[in-house]
Amino acid sequence: MTATAPVPVVAQAGNPSPEAASGPTISREGSTTDGRQGSRGTAVLLVLASCVSLQTGAALAMQLFPVLGSWGTTSVRLLVAAVVLALIVRPKVRGWTGPQWSATVCFGVALALMNGFFYAALSRIPLGPAVSIEFLGPLVLAAVLSLRPRDLVWVGLALVGVALFGLESALGTGGLDPVGVVLVLIAGAFWAVYILTSARVGQLIPGPAGLAVALLVAAVLLLPFGVNQFPKIVGDPHLLVLALGTGVLASLIPYALELSALRTLPRPVFGVLLSLEPAVATLAGWLLLGQTASAWKLAAVALVMIASIGSTLTARQKRTTPELAPSSAA
Repeated sequence: MTATAPVPVVAQAGNPSPEAASGPTISREGSTTDGRQGSRGTAVLLVLASCVSLQTGAALAMQLFPVLGSWGTTSVRLLVAAVVLALIVRPKVRGWTGPQWSATVCFGVALALMNGFFYAALSRIPLGPAVSIEFLGPLVLAAVLSLRPRDLVWVGLALVGVALFGLESALGTGGLDPVGVVLVLIAGAFWAVYILTSARVGQLIPGPAGLAVALLVAAVLLLPFGVNQFPKIVGDPHLLVLALGTGVLASLIPYALELSALRTLPRPVFGVLLSLEPAVATLAGWLLLGQTASAWKLAAVALVMIASIGSTLTARQKRTTPELAPSSAA
């Protein structure tokens, strides 16, 4: 999900990388290189709709956990998204070079592990805190790539937010499962890897072909976790609807909406909007899953959002750091 150079914030685990996939370059003033203009108000609504779709898809996925397990659900979701996108894009890989293939495979591995560990975390901790903690991955990456000590302030603020989750646990008022926290931190690390590999694929392969093939790589990598579950899904209409809904709502719809929004919105605005993901995730967890949030958790989510917005806005002043493609987790 994203902002200006180098990569302050990107969208939450679950979506493809719109810019890396499609290639439009957005200037700091907000106009695209192909000269198309659109309604920024509409674009804002598209980004917000993307956030809602993404978190709704995650909530649906969690309903599959009791039957498929978290890794089995990840496998099924990526397979649905990969097959649908491959049918739409029909990537022409004949003639790809070694560097193109290696970059795409690395991208696919990052996609698989980012999503797998994130869903494993969701099986142990609520949606809102999971999304908030995962944001540490891109925030740390942005600070490292910026080479500016003051950017560590935003990482520090996010760490304070995460520490509030731990403080609540220490006070005995409903803390988070430590294993779940470790899992989502690993997911955040792979989110950072995802950003880097997404940018590389966007540089080497025009259009969405790289993303389509990377999704196939991710789906194949996790196939052992889901292949035994396919008969259950096909034989149960309810599970089939949940599986298809998860793949479409958590991957394909957010990708399409963000791609449309990126053609109009300046990247700083886009990044700020995507910084609302923790709040949307918390709301989705409450409305769809009955996950309540204490004052401590809400404060923690707010601090992470502020850190993400701050990282996004201060990145507008960076001119010497190479830009990375905005990304959404697929």
